[in-house]
Amino acid sequence: MKVFKVCKDSPGDMQQSICNVMLEQMNALTEHVTEEALLKSIQLAFQEDSGTEFFVAEINGNIVGCAFLNSGISLDKGGPYIWLNDLYVLKKYRKQGIARNILLNVLYWAEQEGFNGIELETGVNNIATKKLYNSLGFYDIVSKRYGRQLKNSPY
Repeated sequence: MKVFKVCKDSPGDMQQSICNVMLEQMNALTEHVTEEALLKSIQLAFQEDSGTEFFVAEINGNIVGCAFLNSGISLDKGGPYIWLNDLYVLKKYRKQGIARNILLNVLYWAEQEGFNGIELETGVNNIATKKLYNSLGFYDIVSKRYGRQLKNSPY
């Protein structure tokens, strides 16, 4: 297994591979995400000044897992931080340490780049994921996330 940060100038087939992985996750979460709309969002994220990054896990030339993150400024972290939007491993590749390896790469990169913290969200009943995060030093932050689609949303 190879885990790496994807370069912004990666070819379109890398973007499509990321789309293929993330589409499995999106389809599990919502009924109305199309491959076309998801690929457009990924293409936006690949723009040089987007403040986003992708990390992927590759096995035998196939992308089997992906992390998508945004960077920003946090008042409570005292400066730059990362919001981990998505961490996903294809179902048939789970329980092989892939998510852990992706996350370890993200953490190492973030520390080297001078970020002060990283935050994420997971389902309250997602015990396996919570165990992974806790084993890597993440802790619970009490909150309830709210969201709203705007009329410009492709979904």
